[in-house]
Amino acid sequence: MITAGDFRKGVTVEWDNGVWIIVDFQHVKPGKGAAFVRTKIKNIMTGAVVERSFNPTDKMPRAHIETKEMQYLYSDGELYHFMDTETFEQMPLNKDEVEDVIPFIKENENVSVRFFKGKAFSVEAPNFVEMEIVNTEPGFKGDTASNTTKPATTETGYTVSVPLFVNIGDHIRIDTRTGEYMERV
Repeated sequence: MITAGDFRKGVTVEWDNGVWIIVDFQHVKPGKGAAFVRTKIKNIMTGAVVERSFNPTDKMPRAHIETKEMQYLYSDGELYHFMDTETFEQMPLNKDEVEDVIPFIKENENVSVRFFKGKAFSVEAPNFVEMEIVNTEPGFKGDTASNTTKPATTETGYTVSVPLFVNIGDHIRIDTRTGEYMERV
């Protein structure tokens, strides 16, 4: 158990039928009345952010989040299959659990999977991935000075805006946090 008076950034707690991470906190001691802890907390399952005040003596169970390195194996249309790189156990995940990262991972690539009480709730791709362009309009020789972009489709089906000089067969680096083109590799 952890009291609200012991909150720190990054601490995870179980509260209101969910798992929450402390994003920001402030101990407040007004001139009149009792002290309180003003917090900004984020539900790590849904992503919802809430501002809430707690009494410093309020107690909550600490939530233990486990992170495992897993390898993406394949998709059978409905489920996405991952393998634990240590135990070689396979685990299927639903589309809603992986839909944010699937455009950025190829088969046999490693990802980080986060668990709470043995149930996976999020999959995180590496911050930067390299993809091959499989479809885009052809670029024009010498058209590299302008800051114009065009749509391009990667090998996973993700569409990204790229500069005009990028062609089919080129490998590019994408920032998975923003989904934007970084550079040609």
